[in-house]
Amino acid sequence: MSGHHDDMHTHDACCAAHEGNPAAVSKVQRAEESIINKEWITASISFVLLGAGLVLDYWIAPGWFSGVIRAGWYAVAYIPVGIPVLLKGIRLAWRGDVFTEFILMSIATIGAFYIGEYPEGVAVMLFYAVGELFQDAAVNRAKRSIKALLDVRPDTANALRNGTYVSVDPSDVKIDETIRVKVGERVPLDGEMLSNGSSFNTAALTGESKPVSIEKGEAVLAGMINEEKVTEIKVTKLFGDSSLARILTLVQNATGRKARTELFIRRFARIYTPVVVFLAFGLTLLPYFFVENYVFNDWLYRALIFLVISCPCALVVAIPLGYFGGIGAGSRNGILFKGSNYLDVMTRVDTIVMDKTGTLTKGVFRVQQVISSLPENEWIPLVAAVESHSTHPAGKAIIDYAGGVHKNIAIGSIEEIKGHGLKGIVNGKEVLAGNARLLTKFNISFPAEAHEAVDTLVLVAVDKQYAGYITIADELKPDSQQAIVQMHAANLKTIMLSGDKQAVADQVARALGIDEAYGDLLPEDKVKKIEEIKSGKKEPVAFVGDGINDAPVLALSDVGIAMGGLGSDAAIETADIVIQTDQPSKIVTAIKIGKATNAVVWQNIAFAFGVKLIVLALGAGGVATLWEAVFADVGVALLAILNAIRIQHMRFS
Repeated sequence: MSGHHDDMHTHDACCAAHEGNPAAVSKVQRAEESIINKEWITASISFVLLGAGLVLDYWIAPGWFSGVIRAGWYAVAYIPVGIPVLLKGIRLAWRGDVFTEFILMSIATIGAFYIGEYPEGVAVMLFYAVGELFQDAAVNRAKRSIKALLDVRPDTANALRNGTYVSVDPSDVKIDETIRVKVGERVPLDGEMLSNGSSFNTAALTGESKPVSIEKGEAVLAGMINEEKVTEIKVTKLFGDSSLARILTLVQNATGRKARTELFIRRFARIYTPVVVFLAFGLTLLPYFFVENYVFNDWLYRALIFLVISCPCALVVAIPLGYFGGIGAGSRNGILFKGSNYLDVMTRVDTIVMDKTGTLTKGVFRVQQVISSLPENEWIPLVAAVESHSTHPAGKAIIDYAGGVHKNIAIGSIEEIKGHGLKGIVNGKEVLAGNARLLTKFNISFPAEAHEAVDTLVLVAVDKQYAGYITIADELKPDSQQAIVQMHAANLKTIMLSGDKQAVADQVARALGIDEAYGDLLPEDKVKKIEEIKSGKKEPVAFVGDGINDAPVLALSDVGIAMGGLGSDAAIETADIVIQTDQPSKIVTAIKIGKATNAVVWQNIAFAFGVKLIVLALGAGGVATLWEAVFADVGVALLAILNAIRIQHMRFS
């Protein structure tokens, strides 16, 4: 189909325009729509003239509709759809690319006119043009999710300049400038919340419509929609470096990395097309030496049928379209494939290796249990007051648990005892909060069970008397359990790597049903473990992570999958697939999309080759006509395109 490569160039132009100037985008889109409308009009003119010609030929049959008039009528019908293809074929041939589908169709249709098969010549080119238009429609459908991403990019930012907020282009805003986002507006750049907090819709980034509350000091990402109140944000990244810009770049570049099947078909078509042309010449001329009563026009007709059938349109178009559809389906499910090759690789993965913190867990510590010796309401406010001077995640978890009851407590002094914890004078009382070594240092006894705890432990003493302890742990993501169950159902081996102590890793593995868990790992230890897992394996190994320390392992694995919602830049840049929703269950969804895409692609290959071989044999034997050839070429291409579109309607969750 001639529109395939041109359509891809139009897509690139559209994306490039979006990068710089939203007005340029609408201009490109209008130009694209205008071209498509003109092509439909010209195809309609040819269709009407062809239909009228067939009625005159086979139903009315007036005496005047013959000879030059008949040939002229069909020539006029041919021109609207035939001339563009002829010119395109000539242009490519002039550049040295002689054996293209445009040349095949041109030779076949001109040959049909030469032997007087005018209706068939017009029909071949008309259906070819219509197939091309359907292909354009299919590609546009596959690109909608990508265009939707492009549309969420804000055009302006309200930046604080000289004491007032002025509307400027987001690309002109610098780091550390303050911007204001009103209710209903999209955040134009990544930043840090300066206001007390607000609620944001993160659907553009994560695919989840549930609002997220962001408090003062927390990160706000470009593309989020402010839903609660006017907020002020300090910019932390330039416009081109924002999370949204990064996502757009990943999606726009996704079609550049081709799957092996796609690359093979392209190479195959370059060899296949000239072979077909020479075989057609042979089919026309060689029978002269072997067949009695050789009639040139009869064998030329068979050769023309052979040419039309042999055109590799269904393969050249429907296969890339299948992969493009898979990438589009991934985008709609919050999964960004950085290339169609990763759709293929995911179908062969049999081992999923996962980081713990931020991948299977939220990466946010919460109080799990409070074991009291003294009444809890007597000592929890005191320890919260002490921890309010700590930057440790455990301290924040205790403050969140206390719920602000410590704010009116008088704090005398706070001392950090390195490697042990905190000592403070609160409401005139001495409060100790830390590990077992802290209480031992001050000769305070505590229950032996505290030594056996797996989670992070904060022991507390008030005025030299043991008060109790608090267990703190990272929370599991809501769908982590579901993700592991789905992986096992898909016969995938699950392995977890963690920098936490082995006891914590084992506890999480037991809770989720993970096959193997390895703790106490530094980043270099994770690299060694991945190398060990990969050694001697034929099937690809996927690694899933989100932190800066995961980047080396993501690069080393056969498929690197990053949790991209709030994952580190290094992890997202290094990974091959990005899960925007931060949901581990999307790992299996990515595999399902890969398998569905692979199945559609091979269905198209088998169907195209099967039909073409059958009709080729019939055409060479003089049984099939150009009408069957049209079906074997354009008809098969259309059916293959419709099959590829199915990926857009499949449910993968």
